[in-house]
Amino acid sequence: MSELTFEQMLEESLKTIHAGEVVEGTVIDVKPEEIILNIGYKSDGILTKNEYTNDSSVDLTTVAKVGDTMEVKVLKVNDGEGQVLLTYKRLAADRGNKRIEEAFNNHEVLKATVSQVLDGGLSVIVDEVRIFIPASLVSDTYEKDLTKYAGQEIEFVISEYNPKRRRYIGDRKQLIVAKKAELQKELFEKIKEGDIVEGVVKNVTDFGAFIDLGGADGLLHISEMSWGRVEHPKKVFKVGDKLKVLIKEINGNKIALSLKFDDANPWKDAAQKYAVGNVVTGKVARMTDFGAFVELEPGVDALLHVSQIAKEHIEKPSDVLSVGDEVTAKVVDFNEADHKISLSVKALTAPEPAEAEEESDADVVSVDIDAVIAAEAENTEE
Repeated sequence: MSELTFEQMLEESLKTIHAGEVVEGTVIDVKPEEIILNIGYKSDGILTKNEYTNDSSVDLTTVAKVGDTMEVKVLKVNDGEGQVLLTYKRLAADRGNKRIEEAFNNHEVLKATVSQVLDGGLSVIVDEVRIFIPASLVSDTYEKDLTKYAGQEIEFVISEYNPKRRRYIGDRKQLIVAKKAELQKELFEKIKEGDIVEGVVKNVTDFGAFIDLGGADGLLHISEMSWGRVEHPKKVFKVGDKLKVLIKEINGNKIALSLKFDDANPWKDAAQKYAVGNVVTGKVARMTDFGAFVELEPGVDALLHVSQIAKEHIEKPSDVLSVGDEVTAKVVDFNEADHKISLSVKALTAPEPAEAEEESDADVVSVDIDAVIAAEAENTEE
């Protein structure tokens, strides 16, 4: 019986391997593009970057070092040059498939970093399994630009699992919807009409601003932004502004807000400041054919009828007044209940004795201010 040579004994001591087998190797060299492992075979194993990960930006010297051990799968026993080709990402993907399947079946919330922003959505990688999140499932509102998610860690669930077609779909939207529903429920359980709460301006429109109250949005209508006149909401607020608001009304899931706080109500002490006979000064805020509305202070307007602008006859207010003009006049009527004040410049000019009696009846002016304001509002909306 012939004795075995040293080379033959060494070869027999080494294990045999075949394609598809999972083996453990020890790192003996690392380069940016490949890792060389001793897998206990007559040839070393080569693990390229393409077979390590789907992330092309990875430098292998940052993920492995000499002496590390790792499990890999054999791709080819002989690549034509006597080397064994290995893969790590496919082994990880096999295990990742099981991980994704479990997450799909258990409705588990996964967390991963966005690796790519695509035209139609986002791509994330979980255990070397690439998962696609369509744009329609990224958020509960339409987002045209998804680039802000690049490199961001996000949470999602698996809504479709099809390993045969390698189709794995993630859904972030349903988590956002569920979270908002939970926050909304909590908010409505703790707020009531009359409360003053903090919020953040979420959107500003021509008719008002939507305020995020931390669970639901409330509408701050332009008419509730100030006791005075607001020309346009965008001149007062911008997205991101923080403010305290009064909950005026809760109707179902709709919340009406106001900044008209009672302690700032200009009509609180108006009866003293604008009593009949007082002489006041204000600025012309707007004009109609029958008179000018004078702002005495924010939230308090008074009507200066065309017949009371001057002693002489005036056809229309714009003949002698302009918006912004300062006017000094006497209060001739005060109606606190209806928030109506009437002024007269003419009353400041003492009439001639002979004229006084003739003009006494002519000085009486009756105008439905509410009707005028309502008509103006209707014209504005049109």
